[in-house]
Amino acid sequence: MSETNWLKDCEGFLIDLDGTMYRGNQAIPCAREFVEWLNRTGRKYLFVTNNSSKLPRQVADKLSGMGIPAEEEHVFTSSQATAMYIKDHAKLANPTVYAIGEEGVVAALEEAGCRFDEESPDYVVVGIDRQFSYEKLKTASFAVQKGAIFLGTNADKRVPTEEGLAPGAGSLSRAVATASGVEPVWIGKPEARMVKYSIKRLGLIPEKTVIVGDNLETDILAGINAGIRSVLVLTGYSGMQDAQQTLHKPDLIVKDLAELISKCEN
Repeated sequence: MSETNWLKDCEGFLIDLDGTMYRGNQAIPCAREFVEWLNRTGRKYLFVTNNSSKLPRQVADKLSGMGIPAEEEHVFTSSQATAMYIKDHAKLANPTVYAIGEEGVVAALEEAGCRFDEESPDYVVVGIDRQFSYEKLKTASFAVQKGAIFLGTNADKRVPTEEGLAPGAGSLSRAVATASGVEPVWIGKPEARMVKYSIKRLGLIPEKTVIVGDNLETDILAGINAGIRSVLVLTGYSGMQDAQQTLHKPDLIVKDLAELISKCEN
């Protein structure tokens, strides 16, 4: 039996974006062909991203603009996963939330039926917020100290920009954690929660799902934490040397998405 025989039985793919489908505003070779192959063979899939700022429609539009087929329903963000966590754990039907974040966070929470409250919220949610301020930090800190459940959309401390590495959502959550003395519940990759909610969205089981990404510390570790198979593509952050040295071993390493298609078919 082939060592990649499990790929042929895979019914769902959780796909990272930056470094896997594109770099910056440029599609990675075979990204379009990979999605077309998924559609042609009837596989279910989600583009799973730690980006909390964007609406799913905006993410899909970016992919489409690079020639990669994408629909809003195929996008799953850390904001959406955070909203699912609240729906699963809230004691009331319409929990109150104080949110630090941009439109992706706000829209996901609204869609989940959350109400916004600065004074005594049930939850404090922190995502990326480029208008972050001392007042927001103070409000969040006070709410957490009074008992609000503290959620961080993702733990990414830094994000790449044209100017360099900028503070990520994880840095803002860390500020709230320092001020309040309470650690957040992390939602995004590499946490298992993000993967489990993605699988739930697809209506699949872990044994039939694989995560594909370029980062050993987020994508691959997320798969390991959730107990699903993982594929590392060498088109982005992590290289072969990293893969040889890490404790977080993927089930399969491919040079690109074209090789992944070939492995799935042969």
